[in-house]
Amino acid sequence: MPPASASVLTALTRRTSGTIAHLTISRPAKLNALNSPLLTQLPQTLHSLTANHADLLCIILTGAGSKSFIGGADIAEMARLDSPGAARTFISRVSGACRSIRECPVPVIARVNGYALGAGLEVAVSCDFRVVCRGAVFGMPEVRVGIPSVVEAALLPGLIGWGRTRQLLMLGENITADEALKWGLVEKVVEPEALDDAVEEWVCQLEKNGPLAVRRQKALIQKWENPSLERAIQAGVTAFEESFVSKEGEITESARMLGAFLKDKSRI
Repeated sequence: MPPASASVLTALTRRTSGTIAHLTISRPAKLNALNSPLLTQLPQTLHSLTANHADLLCIILTGAGSKSFIGGADIAEMARLDSPGAARTFISRVSGACRSIRECPVPVIARVNGYALGAGLEVAVSCDFRVVCRGAVFGMPEVRVGIPSVVEAALLPGLIGWGRTRQLLMLGENITADEALKWGLVEKVVEPEALDDAVEEWVCQLEKNGPLAVRRQKALIQKWENPSLERAIQAGVTAFEESFVSKEGEITESARMLGAFLKDKSRI
């Protein structure tokens, strides 16, 4: 079990129409950055919920606190990856966590309450809908620490197009919630105090629908997705692994830039 300082918190709401699950990525001291314990626990939690609650209507996923949804993958853990094999294992956990959301049989709503960067944005786009507070910030800054954006970043072109995907991934710049809405990256932007009400609106709409029809619709939409998506995600695993391949006696670009990031206390 992960320590209390890094956990996936679960709360259930019983309604006449079924059960709503609230999941919170809780590691607020690190902007809810995803480390291996969290990446392992998230798929386990989703599987347990769907296996044990036949009346599950939807899952609401958010981050602890008011500053961050998920600030990315754990930079300190990535900086300790000492071989291509270790890198492949880590990024496979990231992709496995995202896949568990995409393959979850019920809708997953991302309640984005702050930073959604790197792996955090990959988690958000793996969800079915995204409602965000106006102060939220989105970005894929991996190139700034010497690695490409990989795995579920392959979902981005389907949401925002190839040009904006290139802009987001190759420039490594952040965008605001309003820009994300304009781009089609998110579906709704509200003031922070209205975030829960906005989520509730969607839940109420889901309650009006046939729960089996919604499950079948989600499964069908997955089949409509680009059939090369899974190949693209697996290519991302390989690209991440290659970022940790070094020539004898040389330090990799990723190791150099990840180390510099950790030493610069002024950076998020």
